Amino acid sequence: MTNPFNYQGPLSPYMKALIRIKESCGFNVISTKWTYKEFDEFTVHYGLREPVITKDLIVAWSTSRMNDCSRTFYGKCSKLSQLARYMNEQGAKSYIMPLPKCVNDRGFTPYIFTEEQMLAIFHESDSLLRESHRKDDPIISVPCLIRLLYSTGIRITEAISLRNKDVDLDRNILKVGTWSSTKNGEERLVPICDSLKENILKYLHYRSMVPVEGISAPDHPFLMKLNGTALSSANAYNWFRKIYTKCGIVYRGERFGPRVHDLRHTMATHSLAKMVKGGMDIYSALPLLSACLGHRSLHSTEGYVRLTCQEYPELLDQCTTLNDFIYPKNDGNE
Repeated sequence: MTNPFNYQGPLSPYMKALIRIKESCGFNVISTKWTYKEFDEFTVHYGLREPVITKDLIVAWSTSRMNDCSRTFYGKCSKLSQLARYMNEQGAKSYIMPLPKCVNDRGFTPYIFTEEQMLAIFHESDSLLRESHRKDDPIISVPCLIRLLYSTGIRITEAISLRNKDVDLDRNILKVGTWSSTKNGEERLVPICDSLKENILKYLHYRSMVPVEGISAPDHPFLMKLNGTALSSANAYNWFRKIYTKCGIVYRGERFGPRVHDLRHTMATHSLAKMVKGGMDIYSALPLLSACLGHRSLHSTEGYVRLTCQEYPELLDQCTTLNDFIYPKNDGNE
């Protein structure tokens, strides 16, 4: 059985050792494992040879994290600073990065793609051509990945962690989080709609032609590169930006996106609007959306009410009552 946290880079011994220490102290290390997985993949792509964290490495990594909001970026920086301190204690002299300013408010507004923009993105992803003859080209999975993220709203880390056994086309469900890939560390079932199923079957048809041993094994990565290895977050970020740029969607700069994670926000907004337009009471729609997104409580889902009203002003009257309940004007809270 494949372990998604089997780090391969030169820093992997230190990452594994620090995680073991944290686990022995009773800490929840799921987010740490994922941060180190991302950083491990980056060090391999960067070409790091020596098992040390340098300032140049940190600067390059920081530049690549334009998809992270302020709080997420701060959390990752904190975990990497802990790793650097631990490495220094072990005799591997490493650069301890200063922690960035953390903006604690929730003023960040995600980019919500319009339905027309999503159609253009789908069309552009289907028209992709290989840019090189590298065996680790991820192009075969990109069209399916984008549709998967938009249709289900799962996180990019959850998507790239899917194994063949997690995609049940007989029952039309995804089993998300079987390898603790979810943000909250909980497994959940996510429905697969007919159009997504059609595209998954198309992807599997072409994937079956790739000469990779064990490609259909239950524990083999579902989304893969041409050499059979799992798709990475970096692959998704790079290709998604190329695609939406070709659609005339302007990149707004570092940490402003549009980001891959904005597909999740877009799915939530579009789905909530569709349910309300279809006559469903918004009080009933919100818990369904919350469960699908894997939120522990409705509090994490409530922000989509405002986003939906902004994107679909014709629904404002139907959302106003719930907005007033969720966001009382003088409740003294955030």
